[in-house]
Amino acid sequence: MDVELRTVTERLRREAGVSKAYERLVATGDVEELAEVLAAAGQPLWARELAAVRLGTAGDSRAFESLVLLLNHRDPSRCAAAAYALARLGDPRTARAAAALATNELRVAYALHPVRLLTELRAPESAPALITTLGRRLAPHDPYGKIALACVEGLGALGDPRARPVLTQACGYPRLAAAASAALARLPG
Repeated sequence: MDVELRTVTERLRREAGVSKAYERLVATGDVEELAEVLAAAGQPLWARELAAVRLGTAGDSRAFESLVLLLNHRDPSRCAAAAYALARLGDPRTARAAAALATNELRVAYALHPVRLLTELRAPESAPALITTLGRRLAPHDPYGKIALACVEGLGALGDPRARPVLTQACGYPRLAAAASAALARLPG
């Protein structure tokens, strides 16, 4: 078990408390048992998250919908766990879903992990979604500086020349100037 997955399981162990169900889910190698947790009514959130993350990291696409819902959760640790699993899932729908979440202005407060996931995926949807999201964050007094910075860093990592105009504009914002300059330097041409 890698460090990221261990962090998730330890957090969920605290949520579950003393629970035989938790111990069973964390120990099972049976993907059918994990999938049943996602389909069964009345399961606690920690059980659904544990099953979805374990299925996602195993490459089982039955976890996709649950992971996308968790990627847009108000709890950043759930979002991080979902992004981690989605990056390993290999489902072709992931980038489109992450782009939709990153660009949804009604849920912008929860866009940090979708933005980071798009950077990691390096999918065709990644740069356009980050460009759109960053452009919206370049408004006076925008409260989502962490999301803007993640977009700038992501666009630098992606190296897509279509980002040049928005990154040039970001250089005019003190909180983003250094990162935007560094991102511009990484663009070709």
